[in-house]
Amino acid sequence: MEAQGLLIERIFLTVFPLVAIVTVGFFYARRRSPDMNVANQINIDVFVPALIFAVLSAESFDLVKYQSLAVGAACVVIGSGVLLFPLCKLLNVHPKTLIPPMMFSNSGNLGIPLIVLAFGENALQAAVILFLVENVLHFTLGIYILDHRTRLLNLLRMPMILATILGLIWSGFDLPIPKSVHTFIEMLGQIAIPLMLFALGVRMTSVDFTHWKIGSISAVLCPVSGIAIALICQQFLNLDPTQFAYLIVFGALPPAVLNYMIAERYNQEPQQVASIVLLGNMGSLLFIPTTLAFVL
Repeated sequence: MEAQGLLIERIFLTVFPLVAIVTVGFFYARRRSPDMNVANQINIDVFVPALIFAVLSAESFDLVKYQSLAVGAACVVIGSGVLLFPLCKLLNVHPKTLIPPMMFSNSGNLGIPLIVLAFGENALQAAVILFLVENVLHFTLGIYILDHRTRLLNLLRMPMILATILGLIWSGFDLPIPKSVHTFIEMLGQIAIPLMLFALGVRMTSVDFTHWKIGSISAVLCPVSGIAIALICQQFLNLDPTQFAYLIVFGALPPAVLNYMIAERYNQEPQQVASIVLLGNMGSLLFIPTTLAFVL
């Protein structure tokens, strides 16, 4: 009984701060209707790259340690799309509308803080690896799904990718970073996660229930498919219990808000994608605590 109480307390301590920040963003947006475009752009261009570089360039970072986890994350992303593709015809929805949100999860806004709060600061490196795998696939395979003419070399212009390359170089060659500079970069990176959560709350004010049916179905399909692929992957990867727990949580994450932005850019039924994304994130309030109860 005592162990069950401790588990419930740990899940609450993990989920509550995330929900609280998202809720603040939601109610602030309802009252003030802020334009988050500039803040989100700064986060993508400055704060998130700073977080990535600070983590990857740290002396304790060991890329080899997480290579199997990275493979597992790639399998979860791609496998979710393959698994759910046959359902598109049954659900009467275009594959380009349904499949990307099912593949590309909220590994930044929700995934990083969730994993860190659930497993401690030592999990930050793993959370960043999962985030990087998902984002690289999103900006390569994800964009290619919507537009086969896209140039993948444009990926090298992204600050997040440049920060990844630089971070791995610094770590690989064991290059020193002055403490003052590292503190400066680390402080910039610490802005990223709370701002991601706040922005998610702001975005939740635009929930469109017009396509509630596909949104509700997708809210179940996304975490179920992700967890199913993670369980299958474990049979081949044999991850240690801790990394397997990370992968399960990664598989349970809802669709990334970025899916809506990209669908809008490519005019791929953005209103349906908005319902899939936002109802999926609302559904995560049920699936995330259930998943944590399983892995903790």
